[in-house]
Amino acid sequence: MNIFNEYEDNLTKAQEWAWEILPGLATSLITAVLTFIIGLWIIRLINRMVRKFFLKADYDPSLESFLQSFISIGLKLMLFVLVITQLGVQSSSLVAIIGAAGLAVGLALQGSLANFAGGVLILLFKPFKVGDFISAQGVDGTVKEISIFTTKISTFGNQMAIVPNGQLSNNNIINYNTQSTRRDKIAVGIGYSSNIKLAKEILLEICAENANILKDPAPEVYVAELGDSSVNLSLRFWAPNEVFWAAHFHVMEELKNRFDAAGIEIPFPQRVIHEAKS
Repeated sequence: MNIFNEYEDNLTKAQEWAWEILPGLATSLITAVLTFIIGLWIIRLINRMVRKFFLKADYDPSLESFLQSFISIGLKLMLFVLVITQLGVQSSSLVAIIGAAGLAVGLALQGSLANFAGGVLILLFKPFKVGDFISAQGVDGTVKEISIFTTKISTFGNQMAIVPNGQLSNNNIINYNTQSTRRDKIAVGIGYSSNIKLAKEILLEICAENANILKDPAPEVYVAELGDSSVNLSLRFWAPNEVFWAAHFHVMEELKNRFDAAGIEIPFPQRVIHEAKS
């Protein structure tokens, strides 16, 4: 009987405690939910304002995309802290929790932190910027966006390659846009019986007729190698970046057509099969 009475007393105390704490807990929960919803709306509003500001201002597009990502993530972290405090978590406890969580997350996400640092280094030293054509990490293409952790590169085939900033900042990068002009080097082999002087004159004539190829520095042709089955010539010329590939493909097509017309042989591997006599 005493045990039953003690159970009833504990149950009554628990009910009284629940009625005391539930209203406050419900209020804190509702406040936290409202804070979260309103906070997200404000963050979206701020992000739109930031985008409009950058559209009007004349800033580096690389810096714009990085700052937009940084501001968005920073605001969401602030909202998280605000919502947690609304649920009754003390500031001192929250700081301790964030510190411990930060250490654990930092150890778990070393790669992400390296990518963030890489993004900062890219913005500081500017090995490339949005709009540049680069070759890095086995990817060739135009830089479309530099965010906090990754860089987006649009390839020749219009695929979007996403490369971690940490790898970009710590490895070799070829930037084709740092200089206004670019030199091409085309190798072509001719037969040993062909006229080398005539072949060189044809190649230089093709370059002279092409408006996309610069006349200064002047195009040059050399005998690069005496191969096993051909005399290998090396044609070198300069062209502006924006018309480089047009000049390259024009020269490739024209040299074949004109060599054929002049009777200059371009050797290719051949295999002769002899029938065995019985």
